[in-house]
Amino acid sequence: MLLPAGVLARRADSVAVIGEALAGAAAGLGCATIAGRLGRAAATVRGWLRRFAVRAEALRSAFTVLACELDADPLLPGPSGSPLADAVTAIVAVAVAAARRWGELASALSPWELASAVTSGLLLSPGTAVQMINASCPW
Repeated sequence: MLLPAGVLARRADSVAVIGEALAGAAAGLGCATIAGRLGRAAATVRGWLRRFAVRAEALRSAFTVLACELDADPLLPGPSGSPLADAVTAIVAVAVAAARRWGELASALSPWELASAVTSGLLLSPGTAVQMINASCPW
């Protein structure tokens, strides 16, 4: 089944909401603060952050490779201080690389929609292996 870029497999909330939670955690916010800002249960937010943290290094690596494949001279981020923050910055780096390569077409998607598209909605799925299924122009 194909999922729209705005959703993740087995998640009721949109990838925009989940991405905002992940970005908040990368910025150092706690689960309760993020949950309050998003109007979600703290346990829900904690679950997203835990799942992403388990996959953070694999996601950072996969998205860094993708950024290099999309752009001959990508703007790669340095260490951010935590594996979760490093993975978030790698996802943003892919969005920047895609925008540099495809311009307005890529700019129509948020970094989180792009992450959902290239992982076929499996950004927070179980397991540590990350397989970029849609590494070509995903839209």
